Amino acid sequence: MSWRIVSVPVASLTCRVSRSTTMMGSDMHALLAARRARRRLLHCGLSAGALLLAGACGALAAAPARAAAASAGVAAGPAREIVVVGDSLSAEYGLDRGAGWVALLGQRLAAEKTGWTVFNASISGDTTSGGLARLGPLLRRRPGIVVIELGGNDALRGLPLADSRRNLDAMAAQAAAAGARVVIVGMQVPPNYGRQYGNEFAQMFADVAAAHQAPLVPFLLKGIADRPDEADWFQPDHIHPLPKAHPIMLDNVWAVLKPLLKP
Repeated sequence: MSWRIVSVPVASLTCRVSRSTTMMGSDMHALLAARRARRRLLHCGLSAGALLLAGACGALAAAPARAAAASAGVAAGPAREIVVVGDSLSAEYGLDRGAGWVALLGQRLAAEKTGWTVFNASISGDTTSGGLARLGPLLRRRPGIVVIELGGNDALRGLPLADSRRNLDAMAAQAAAAGARVVIVGMQVPPNYGRQYGNEFAQMFADVAAAHQAPLVPFLLKGIADRPDEADWFQPDHIHPLPKAHPIMLDNVWAVLKPLLKP
């Protein structure tokens, strides 16, 4: 709000009365009534202006405290917030809103009265390089925990594992430097990628987690992609799980995430 708005009386009124050398009684009553109305309106306007001014002064007084807290490294944002940086597996691709594992996580956090909330920053089709590029603004939210669920699209696009690992490593380092605890969510590729590539891909997540002493979810789709009837648990593209699979995905993450929620 501009200071100019609160530096003058709010809702001031100019009352113009035509004077006469001979004024009848009714005219006198009208003039007095107008003057009383003007005094009441000016009083209300000045009171409102004083309230606005007091509010503005209070905000200015609080600003140095916030600045001091920021300079001291105190989180200014919601410290008990979990930010999930993921791809379509976390972005509810092909699902009704609220059916994905991240939304279910928010419901569980509320149901168990943990005091934590979740912010879903997942984008369908995102890669580790994309996640790294947009992590900075997300860290300005001052989250307490950052869950990194990326890498599957890197494999689908045939991107070098060395680049994917470097991006994941940089994301984990940035999140930790911002004061957040990091959770790495691992993924696996289908057998047609070859055993060597599959092993190296899965090991990439374990190595990044170990390097940053971060909890690891070994395989987000455990209990879904490895079951005999796995075809019945995926959408027609055979990549994205059906809604019934997402509670299992949540359980896979929850087992690693829950210990971090304790004060």
